[in-house]
Amino acid sequence: MPITSYNNPRFELLYSTLNPFHLYQIQAQLITCGLFSLWSPRLLKHFADFGDIDYTIFIFKFIASPGTFVVNNVVKAYSLSSEPNKALVFYFEMLKSGFCPNSYTFVSLFGCCAKVGCAKLGKKYHGQAVKNGVDRILPVENSLIHCYGCCGDMGLAKKVFDEMSHRDLVSWNSIIDGYATLGELGIAHGLFEVMPERNVVSWNILISGYLKGNNPGCVLMLFRKMMNDGMRGNDSTIVSVLSACGRSARLREGRSVHGFIVKKFSSMNVIHETTLIDMYNRCHKVEMARRIFDKVVRRNLGCWNAMILGHCLHGNPDDGLELFKDMVDRAGLGKRDTVHPDEVTFIGVLCACARAGLLTEGKNFFSQMIYNHGLKPNFAHFWCMANLYARAGLIQEAEDILRTTQEEEEDMPLESLVWANLLNSCRFQGNVALGERIANSLIDMEPWNFLHYRLLLNVYAVGGRWDDVAMVKDLVKTKMKGRTPGCNLVDLKEIVHNYEVGRLLPERIGELNTQLMKWP
Repeated sequence: MPITSYNNPRFELLYSTLNPFHLYQIQAQLITCGLFSLWSPRLLKHFADFGDIDYTIFIFKFIASPGTFVVNNVVKAYSLSSEPNKALVFYFEMLKSGFCPNSYTFVSLFGCCAKVGCAKLGKKYHGQAVKNGVDRILPVENSLIHCYGCCGDMGLAKKVFDEMSHRDLVSWNSIIDGYATLGELGIAHGLFEVMPERNVVSWNILISGYLKGNNPGCVLMLFRKMMNDGMRGNDSTIVSVLSACGRSARLREGRSVHGFIVKKFSSMNVIHETTLIDMYNRCHKVEMARRIFDKVVRRNLGCWNAMILGHCLHGNPDDGLELFKDMVDRAGLGKRDTVHPDEVTFIGVLCACARAGLLTEGKNFFSQMIYNHGLKPNFAHFWCMANLYARAGLIQEAEDILRTTQEEEEDMPLESLVWANLLNSCRFQGNVALGERIANSLIDMEPWNFLHYRLLLNVYAVGGRWDDVAMVKDLVKTKMKGRTPGCNLVDLKEIVHNYEVGRLLPERIGELNTQLMKWP
C-alpha cells in the first residue's frame, strides 16, 4: 500500500479518538514521511478538539490555503480556550482573506460570545449569521439562546426561542439555563415542567439553580423526584445534592445520598469522595469525613483542602495543621499524587491558628504563603491575621493589617472579596467591632473612597450581620449611584467547594456547551 494513501493504517488513527501524546507521535511520523501538509487539517482538528489553541495556531500557520473546515476548527479551539475574544478578531481577518462561513462557524462564535459575556458582540455576530443565511439552522439558534442567556439578555434569548420553527432538548435546556443563571427560578421551573422531554442536564440545570439560589430544600425535592422518574444522576448531580445537604446541615439526607452513591456506582471517584468529606464536615461529623479521606487512594488538591478545612473550621485546629504538614512534607519528598497548597489551604491554616491563638505560627504560615508559595493574600487571610493579633492583645497591629487591605484590594480581583464570609464560621464575631471601627473611621476621612465601604461590608459579612450588609449596599448605591462591585458575598465554604470540587467536573454551562458542540 502506498505510504501516501489515505487508507494507510499508520494514519487511520487520525479518524479515531486520540490523546495529545498520540497526536505528537503521529505528527512526528507525518513530518518524517513528508505527509504533514496533506494531513495537517485533520491533525489541527484534533488539537482544536482538545482546546489546545497554541498548537492549533502553530499548525494553522503551516497550512497554505486554509478552507472552511480548517478555519472553523481554529474558531472552535478559541471557544474552548481561555482567550475566546481572539476568535472574534480572527473571524473578520479570515473574511478579508475570502473565507465563507457556514453554520458550524457560528456555533463556535456564539460560544465565544457567551464566554466573553457581551450581548453587544452576540448581536454583532447574530447579524453576521443572518447575512450568511444560517440564523434559522437549529444548532445556530440553540447557540444564540445560550449566548444571550450567558450575557444576561433573556429578552433576546426568549425572542429567539419563541421564533424557532423547531425546538429540541438543547433548545429547552438552553433557555431554562439562562433563566436559572439569572436567578429567575420561577420562570425556569415553569419551563422545566412543560418541556416535552428531559435528560440529566435538564435536571442538573434546575438543581444547580436552586442550590445557587440558597434553596437546598428544593434541591433535595428535585433530586427525589428525579430518582422517582427513573433518571440516574451524574457527578454534577451528586455534588449539588451533597452541597445542599451540607449547607443546610441535613445529616440524615446526606447519609441517604451517601448510601445511594454506594448502591448505584460500582466505585467512588475523587469527586464523590471530596463532596462527601465536605458534606460531613459541614454537618460537624469531622471524624466520619476523616475516615473517608483516609481511604481515598488518589487525593487531589480539592480533597486535601476539604479535609484540612474540616479540621480547621469544624474540628480540632491542631489536626488541621498536622494534616497540612503532612501535605507539604509529601510534596517535598516527591511522593506520588503530591499537591501544593493554594489560597484555600492557607485560609484553613490561618483560621486554625486564629482559633488556637497561635500567633507565631500564624505569622510564619502567612510569610510562607507569600514567599515560599508565591500566593497573594486576600481579605480572608488579612482578617485571620488581624484576629490573631487582637487575640494576643496587639490591637494596633490588628488595626494596621486591616488598613493594609485597603492598599492591597485595589489590585485584587473582585472575586477574592467573597472569601470574607468563610470567617463567619470561625468564631471571630467578637472582633467585628474592631473592623467596624476602622472601616467607619476610614469612611469618615474619605467618604468618596469605595474601598472603605467594601471593607465595612466584608467585616459585617464576617459577623453574619446580613442586615448591616444590606444597609451598606444601599448606602453605596445612594452615594455612588451604581451597583456595588464585589458585594455578592456568599458562604466562603461554598467558594472553597466551587473552586476545588468544581475543578473536577463541568458546571451546567459546561454540560450545555458539550451538547451544543455535539453536532456532526
